[in-house]
Amino acid sequence: MEYVKIFFVNTALLITLSYLANLIYKHTVTYASEPVKRISWVLLAIFAGWISSFFGYRLQEHVIFDLRFVPLIISTMAYPQPLVLLIIGIGTGLTRLTFGVTDAAYVGVLNLSLLGLVCAGLSLWMKRSAASMVRKGAIVILAVNLVNALNIAVFGVIPTREYITDIMPVTLPAGLVLSVLFALIIRDFHLDLMRTGQIVRANELLSEQTEELHKNKIVLEERARQLMLASQFKSEFLANMSHELRTPLNSIINLSQMIEESGSELSVEELSEYGAIIHRSGEELLSLINDILDLSKVEAGKLDVVIEELNISEVPELLLQHFGVIARQKQLTFNVSLDEAVPPVIYTDPQRVQQILRNLLSNAFKFTAAGGVSMNIRTAERQEGPALRSWVVFEVQDTGIGIPAEKHDLIFEAFEQADTNVSRKYGGTGLGLSISSNLARLLGGFITLHSREGEGSLFSLYLPLPSGTS
Repeated sequence: MEYVKIFFVNTALLITLSYLANLIYKHTVTYASEPVKRISWVLLAIFAGWISSFFGYRLQEHVIFDLRFVPLIISTMAYPQPLVLLIIGIGTGLTRLTFGVTDAAYVGVLNLSLLGLVCAGLSLWMKRSAASMVRKGAIVILAVNLVNALNIAVFGVIPTREYITDIMPVTLPAGLVLSVLFALIIRDFHLDLMRTGQIVRANELLSEQTEELHKNKIVLEERARQLMLASQFKSEFLANMSHELRTPLNSIINLSQMIEESGSELSVEELSEYGAIIHRSGEELLSLINDILDLSKVEAGKLDVVIEELNISEVPELLLQHFGVIARQKQLTFNVSLDEAVPPVIYTDPQRVQQILRNLLSNAFKFTAAGGVSMNIRTAERQEGPALRSWVVFEVQDTGIGIPAEKHDLIFEAFEQADTNVSRKYGGTGLGLSISSNLARLLGGFITLHSREGEGSLFSLYLPLPSGTS
């Protein structure tokens, strides 16, 4: 009966240790990484085996009977990993040496090492087997208890006959019953840990979802604000457009009506003046319509580019002819410079390049009341992804009203301007920069802006040069 008493003491100690470990696990290890959890389990299992031996039944001076193999059984069901079980088996066996280096201690090391090997094999079977967890647990408990009894009978220091007839009939059934009892208690602990883990994960998931909902709310609010602004800008654009279209149309209608009604009474000079105004109004109207059509084509992806030779040396002369008159009318200086390093010819769409430059220069003259406008054509190297590329750069600089830093991206959007009152004071639809930016992308380039309010602006059109061009 002494074996049974000691086995019950062992079981009580293991249950107490499990309960304390469960408390510690809940408040510390449960938040650790998986490797830390695994190491903690290995150390706890080995320590539980040592405690079991410490309070074991000493049949002789160096012979100890205990339930040190029970933590190995539980580990097989909780962590069915061969390496982990081998380490627990060998580690638990080595703790037997702390009670004295004797033949019985060596047998204890051998016994637990063999049990660790058996449990490693059982863990592989558990992973492959489709049996229920209860059936797997029963087989593990039975196998470990039988192998433990066999090891003691074969390798133990107690005579085999004495062990089989006097000791094993008591220790084997007691070990089986108490192993099952302890496994059931541990199962409840394990289920409690699983529930705690599920609650923790549910809380973490809920927190993540709450944070995600908050982020989505911010995004939706920003999109709603953008939609509201877009609606406002489009409404202002339509109002501006109606004004821009009505002005030249009214001029054409009124002057043509005057010519029709009083044609014979008008002098040649008056007819010529009215005809010039009608012609200029028609060009303005055509320019507005072209802007709208170009924007719709770009946004629909139906604007084609025709790659041809562009003679850059001719660009300064063309621009001076076109904008020189405007510069003289507004009493502004206008200079165009061409760097010697710029290749004389590049391959691009000449019509679209001229359209972009005309838009940039038109804006520069429109928003400049004093000083001047200049354009410099040069080459530059600029990083594009991992590669360093060569570019030809058309820089348009003015001494006009400038653009606030927070508006730099806004002015390249369709229907949007840096100031909603700009169109009322200066005219225009606000489509020029949006069209120019999209055209630049179609040509493989881009437009940059450097500007400060009240200090003028610098718009730079970058067009790619072939590799090896300097």
